[in-house]
Amino acid sequence: MPELPEVETTRRGIEPHLTGRRIQQVCVREPRLRWPIPDDLPQRIQGGEITGVDRRGKYLLIQCPPGTILIHLGMSGSLRLVPPGTPPRPHDHADLTLNSGLTLRLHDPRRFGALLWFNPETGNHPLLAHLGPEPLGESFDGNYLFRVSRGRRVSIKALIMNSQIVVGVGNIYASESLFLAGIRPRRAAGRLTRAEAARLVTAIRQVLEASIAQGGTTLRDFVHEDGAHGYFSQSLRVYGRPQAPCPVCHAPIKHITQSGRSSYYCPTCQK
Repeated sequence: MPELPEVETTRRGIEPHLTGRRIQQVCVREPRLRWPIPDDLPQRIQGGEITGVDRRGKYLLIQCPPGTILIHLGMSGSLRLVPPGTPPRPHDHADLTLNSGLTLRLHDPRRFGALLWFNPETGNHPLLAHLGPEPLGESFDGNYLFRVSRGRRVSIKALIMNSQIVVGVGNIYASESLFLAGIRPRRAAGRLTRAEAARLVTAIRQVLEASIAQGGTTLRDFVHEDGAHGYFSQSLRVYGRPQAPCPVCHAPIKHITQSGRSSYYCPTCQK
């Protein structure tokens, strides 16, 4: 699934081509996504000028006053900027053609994504209403994580993957962050000290920023808007490396399963 770094990489790739352009035409080939494309979407956004491209968690927000286009890439979606006349491929479900001639094309083989519209002046979209702070924002700090972890028996890995606590810390990035912070993934969140909470926040920031800089993790279905794969997987320290030597102490990396998801950690470096 495209995670926060992949979505942010996509945002940075498409933003210069969209901002200041008008949407000349909207073509919906398949509206039946996880959240169906509204029937009136073309009428709402056709002719509108795009004033910016933002991100909230894993959602892309294309500002098109008086409203906002909300895009989610689901499990296998991607966005491409294609030149005029480019024939659609299978699973190319929707096009936004700009007055520059380029078309922003949504590709989603599994149809788990979304292309929606809402007016922020009348309230936040329900998909955004309960999201926690951004992990790279000022409100996500050690004091916050320490406070929200008090009294919680859930594992610290599950806590930081909860989008109501903090958005965008997916499975890969959670394992990598906990390794950098020296905290085992099964540790009860309520047992974190204030110093450990601060250390974990710093680690989450470092891991996500490094992944964004390298274009995200190479996942089977994710590609940038220019078709290139991410390269952060080449920098993974523990994730996907069972029995490989720890890059710090050389002890074998352990693999466990938590709530059906794989976790990797060093039994020596992480306590």
